[in-house]
Amino acid sequence: MAGALGGFNAHASNIVAAIYIATGQDPAQNVESSHCITMMEAVNDGKDLHVSVTMPSIEVGTVGGGTQLASQSACLNLLGVKGASKETPGANSRMLATIVASAVLAGELSLMSAIAAGQLVKSHMKYNRSTKDVSK
Repeated sequence: MAGALGGFNAHASNIVAAIYIATGQDPAQNVESSHCITMMEAVNDGKDLHVSVTMPSIEVGTVGGGTQLASQSACLNLLGVKGASKETPGANSRMLATIVASAVLAGELSLMSAIAAGQLVKSHMKYNRSTKDVSK
């Protein structure tokens, strides 16, 4: 990871930014928190695909700051990580970091699937913001 500024991923920062805004995190921490290496390798003689993300610096919190805003507080409640854990200090922040990494993994798999199937460009051409379907 040391030599991989930003990492090697499809769009981790998009997902991190969305979750950070939704949960009251500091959006400026997206820079460090989006460092991600996505790995894909064939396993079981090519019958299966193992996909993983490595994100060594996810910076999150579940108390203070933007986490106190109504919508962001509701989102943290929905995720079951609002506030400090009374049983294990830091547990809610660790769970939120796990949720962030899990969402990034899902997003990476989705985008790479669309690219591999040839659907990404096709859908962008069909559903672009102009009034003209440029896919024809």
